Amino acid sequence: MRCRRRFARSRGRHSGAQFTAAPGTAGSTTVIVIRHAETESSVGIVDPPLSPAGEARAALLARMFGDANVLGHVDAIYVSPALRSRLTAAPLAARLGISATVAPADDPRGLARRALREHSGGRVLIVGHSDTVPRIVAALSGNPKIPEIGDQEYGTMYIIAVPRIGNPNLLRLNY
Repeated sequence: MRCRRRFARSRGRHSGAQFTAAPGTAGSTTVIVIRHAETESSVGIVDPPLSPAGEARAALLARMFGDANVLGHVDAIYVSPALRSRLTAAPLAARLGISATVAPADDPRGLARRALREHSGGRVLIVGHSDTVPRIVAALSGNPKIPEIGDQEYGTMYIIAVPRIGNPNLLRLNY
């Protein structure tokens, strides 16, 4: 009986109340940050193309975020000038019918600000490199302790929800 009263009192107190999204999620921009996919390991090639494994990873990325008619599709893509970065994003961009924006790889903080400014409230994919991804994620999340990415680590994905007001939320996963 006591549980019912508490429940009834609780319901009565909140009757007619309107619930809104938590401050950390209202009006958030979602940024997905990945390293380019696996590359050919040919000696002497400065800007190698993707290997078959890299092409498969790029195709997976397109399947994950590439349906423009379904919740969760990407609104914008940023890539570095490197061929491997552009090829990683190409299947997704083609599937969505958008062009990837080429941005300098030497200003991760500036890229993070640009993505938030130009796509506020949207969903953005940034394809970087082993040395830029942690710095981009740190700039977006405010967390300076993002681990380095190993030379053979290609499947790490960071998803950062950056609200207009409040603290960013960070998720790290493998794909």
